[in-house]
Amino acid sequence: MPTKLLLSLVLILTLFAGYCPRQAPVSTQQTEYVYLCEGPYSKVYHRSTECRGLAHCSTKIDKVTLAEAVKMGRRPCKIEYR
Repeated sequence: MPTKLLLSLVLILTLFAGYCPRQAPVSTQQTEYVYLCEGPYSKVYHRSTECRGLAHCSTKIDKVTLAEAVKMGRRPCKIEYR
């Protein structure tokens, strides 16, 4: 009986010897920034300040994260995001 117990213990220890709990993966993605016009009728975000869609912006151009722009209800520029 003790032999079976010892063998069972050895088997269990062998199975878990290489066990290492997974850690959360480290994010290698960088935050993407976009640009938007602060105008009252602006509904679009842009990839670059050089976009011709921003040429007629009569107010300030803001740099925000893509997540923030989406949260604000903005859609991607049809010129840059085809």
